[in-house]
Amino acid sequence: MEQAEIGLIGLGVMGANLALNIAEKGNRIAVFNRTVEVTRKFYAEAGDLQGQIIACETMQEFVAAIRPPRPIIIMIKAGDPVDQQMALLKPYLSQGDIMIDAGNANFRDTMRRFESLKDSGLTFIGMGVSGGEEGARHGPSIMVGGTEDSWKRVEKVLTSISAKFNGDPCVAWLGENGAGHFVKTIHNGIEYADMQMIAEIYGILRDGMGMSASEIGDVFGRWNTGRLNSYLIEISEKVLKATDPISGKPMVDVIVDAAGQKGTGKWSVIEAQNMGVAATAIEAAVSGRVLSSQRTERLAAETILGLPSGQGAPQDSTAFLSDLENALLAAKIAAYAQGFAVMAAASREFGWNLPMPTIAKIWRAGCIIRSQFLDEITSAFTKDPDTANLIVTPAFATMVKETDGALRRVVSHAALAGLPVPALASALTYFDGYRRGRGTANLIQAQRDFFGAHGFDRLDGVDKHHGPWGSGLATLS
Repeated sequence: MEQAEIGLIGLGVMGANLALNIAEKGNRIAVFNRTVEVTRKFYAEAGDLQGQIIACETMQEFVAAIRPPRPIIIMIKAGDPVDQQMALLKPYLSQGDIMIDAGNANFRDTMRRFESLKDSGLTFIGMGVSGGEEGARHGPSIMVGGTEDSWKRVEKVLTSISAKFNGDPCVAWLGENGAGHFVKTIHNGIEYADMQMIAEIYGILRDGMGMSASEIGDVFGRWNTGRLNSYLIEISEKVLKATDPISGKPMVDVIVDAAGQKGTGKWSVIEAQNMGVAATAIEAAVSGRVLSSQRTERLAAETILGLPSGQGAPQDSTAFLSDLENALLAAKIAAYAQGFAVMAAASREFGWNLPMPTIAKIWRAGCIIRSQFLDEITSAFTKDPDTANLIVTPAFATMVKETDGALRRVVSHAALAGLPVPALASALTYFDGYRRGRGTANLIQAQRDFFGAHGFDRLDGVDKHHGPWGSGLATLS
């Protein structure tokens, strides 16, 4: 029997869809699942694709079915299960074989696993896959981290299954060890921010303007034909206009307002802090999800404190809707700028040389944050790959100048109306803080020197780094 080009372990929803995608694109694939019945059911339901699939019931049979050097995708729950699966698989592997973690792994785990195989003759790929169930089946965005040789072994298969944007495959090798999973983590951080911002706009339309779910869906539908065109705006329209078949109410109106998370957003924030990069929009989005999960406390607090008695709906609703559209665009720019700034810092710290234009390119289709202006991000980084921040590139500086007034008016209105907009507000303060040449941290430095003798730098360059206050305790006494 002809050997498979690639193997896959784990036939859950994502693994099964990815395996079918691989088979459908003409690649022979061996599959294995710990529960044999799952493997048999998958094969039985594969239909016309059965000829491309080798369904294996033992690990030994599975490994033997793959052409060396064997690339093996592990598509199971992230964390310890991956380490356990690697330990079970390793005795069956040979020189040059490649274990590929395609789950939502912490990139530091990926780096550890990569390092642990360094002298074993085996190697490891950390592969970020974005697009959810639909993307896995029909074309995801794929972010690869590992050796260049291991990438070349899987390039043909991964290129064939990836999403395509105007014919360009949305897959790329991004660097060694944890590069792929790091980029996927930041992708998810931007996704958190984007979703939070959309939800905040929804809140203003619902609670500030009294619009129904369907009416808000119409607004998002119109916006999706313009500069906000994106997958998340597209699906927001669809979910807002959907009806619950049980109650007959709008579907969103019967969903509990407590958002879940799997950790990638939190990791984005942690790594941004570790590298000293401001990612305020992502931080606000993660905090927003945490606060949303405290639903019992929020309901009790509303009973005790009541809702703010703020201003009512804006007088000119047409003008305000235009402001909301532009405010969301401005805020999205801030979120993307922060995400790319974190990636640039990580690239320097870990020696990855992350290709920023390429990252923007492979996010244009297949992934959750695909949007129209990723083309503009690609262009901006192609013209200046070493730019300090996306918002100071000519195209995006112009967009920020065009839209930040609307963002300021929307955040002001929300504050006066008592409507929470943490991500939108964080985007505004990020713009205001980033472009202000003379900030207020000089006072913080003076305070730190006063109580801790931490010292400071002077604007005039004089070699004197402490203030005239001497010991803080002596001065206070």
